[in-house]
Amino acid sequence: MNKMKLALVATGAAVLLSNTALAQNIAVVNGKPVPQARVDALVSQVAKQAQPGQPPMTAEQKAELQKQARDQVVLREIFTQEAQRRGLQKSPDYLQQLELSRQGLLIRALFQDEEAKRKINDTDLKAEYDRLRAQADAKEYRARHILVETEDAAKKLIAQLKAGAKFEELAKKNSKDTGSAENGGDLDWAAPTNYVPAFSAAMVKLQKGQLTDEPVKTENGWHVIRLDDVRETQFPPYEDVKPQLEQRLKQVRSAEFVEDLKKKAKTDYKFSTEQQ
Repeated sequence: MNKMKLALVATGAAVLLSNTALAQNIAVVNGKPVPQARVDALVSQVAKQAQPGQPPMTAEQKAELQKQARDQVVLREIFTQEAQRRGLQKSPDYLQQLELSRQGLLIRALFQDEEAKRKINDTDLKAEYDRLRAQADAKEYRARHILVETEDAAKKLIAQLKAGAKFEELAKKNSKDTGSAENGGDLDWAAPTNYVPAFSAAMVKLQKGQLTDEPVKTENGWHVIRLDDVRETQFPPYEDVKPQLEQRLKQVRSAEFVEDLKKKAKTDYKFSTEQQ
């Protein structure tokens, strides 16, 4: 009798475990179960790709994402089974791509692990903010320019401007810089370091409202420059740029990590590492 009871209990447990396993599967394709875990992994991957500051998904959006993920996972299983039926998993190209994918996943895990070990705190961010602020130019300039192909063309424009022509109109008609031409040559507020040296050197010598007496040559062509205004640099508040600072520091630390690993590795290159 006791043996019979044990057998019944064992049978019941097996059925329960079987039902639990089935509940964890979203489908069965040609006899092969497709686990819910694949859906969860795909949803998690999509969530990680969300942009910083993006609002959280609504309940409806989450439900739709789950549905799309389930459909995608089942379809992938169908495709995978067909590829295996054709023996494609044995092809050299597949095996090579598989190895590259394996390396890619490991490398991503490595950088995530390194980032977790070197967490960026407020002290780091404020130090970077102060460093960038100290390096910033003291003044910003608002200038206009007209960019043309030749020095003669630039000289003619300067003569017209000195004779009373409007800078904005000449810029719209003649400037090769299409980005600023429509705005009458306006370059908006910018630090001198935003421009090539020859341009910024000529610009900072001007007084408000003054025009360059001679054309300015750069690799882009010949410029006629007018300085409209000057102001103290408007450096953004710390809280406004905190996300960008964090992203910048992550990139800097990532680059340092790469260089450190390259230095530590005993690598015998079989090719030239010099740039052509």
